[in-house]
Amino acid sequence: MEDVRLIEVKEEIMADNNQVAAGVRERLRKEKTMLLNLMSSPGSGKTSLILRTVEGLKGGVKLGVIEADIDSTVDAQKVAARGITAIQLRTGGFCHLDATMVTHGIDALAAHDFDLIIIENVGNLVCPAEFDTGAHKNVMILSVPEGDDKPLKYPLMFTICDVLLVNKIDYLSLSDFDLAALRERVLTLNPRIKIIEVSCKTGAGIEDWIAWLQKEVEALRLGSKE
Repeated sequence: MEDVRLIEVKEEIMADNNQVAAGVRERLRKEKTMLLNLMSSPGSGKTSLILRTVEGLKGGVKLGVIEADIDSTVDAQKVAARGITAIQLRTGGFCHLDATMVTHGIDALAAHDFDLIIIENVGNLVCPAEFDTGAHKNVMILSVPEGDDKPLKYPLMFTICDVLLVNKIDYLSLSDFDLAALRERVLTLNPRIKIIEVSCKTGAGIEDWIAWLQKEVEALRLGSKE
């Protein structure tokens, strides 16, 4: 009987993706365009946050959006209705975006015209965390109705992100969500992460989010390494 050969396909796929992602990052750095990868579970408020971000930036930052869904154009239509250039990527069953998919979106947007491009990744807390999109910053949303135990269930997502937005804080009084426990769990996984509490419904905390975002866009524009 011949020996069975084991081929690590995932390892090769990841290596290829990481190479493409590095090229995306460098390309946009040279063009002074910040690429932000926004991730979360379905229904946590990614599109609502983007619309709040559009309002908060008040035209001071030229923004483009790459929307990703398995099969829908709903979110792109919502963003485009606000006068923001949006590209919809249909993943055709894939539960995440990879760097090659993002490259297609950037090419369609003509990235050099933008200060900031936001990727609204496919909604789940598993696959998107595994694939480097080429983004300069990774941001995730956790909504109060999802519960404070998600860092225990999906640690990788919290580990790779630069910012955690705790959305729907207007529901706190109606739930047993423990903010202190969440903070402890998240910071144990990722001590460098910034945690911002927001409500896309009421606007609470959005100013803090916009301030962080503007600072990062400006830092990239000036070539800062901070």
